Amino acid sequence: MSSNIKVQRICQHCGNEFTAKTTVTKYCGDNCAKRAYKKRKREESISVSNQETQEIVAQPIRVIQEKDFLSLDEAAKLLSVSRTTLYRMRKDGAIQFALIGKKKVISRKSIDQLFNHTP
Repeated sequence: MSSNIKVQRICQHCGNEFTAKTTVTKYCGDNCAKRAYKKRKREESISVSNQETQEIVAQPIRVIQEKDFLSLDEAAKLLSVSRTTLYRMRKDGAIQFALIGKKKVISRKSIDQLFNHTP
């Protein structure tokens, strides 16, 4: 059973007007359909890559959040500040460091108190 309908449509890829023989036709021809397919697959690939990148970036932060004692670099990354800012906060008395050998560490409680402290 064939139909003799002809519908004026606009190609979803190139935007040109064309005559379609069915009501579900999206593209004016095979070339536009192939190009749209490639574009769709390329965008899917890019979105998967972006998700993987975000997971890799978020993983170290999760590890830092679980620790009880943080190095200066880890604390700076967790608070999104520089090491200089941490030294300034120590000078102002807002945060305290502990020395373990030559390494300076900050307790997680000290950071939590920084946010719970009301001026």
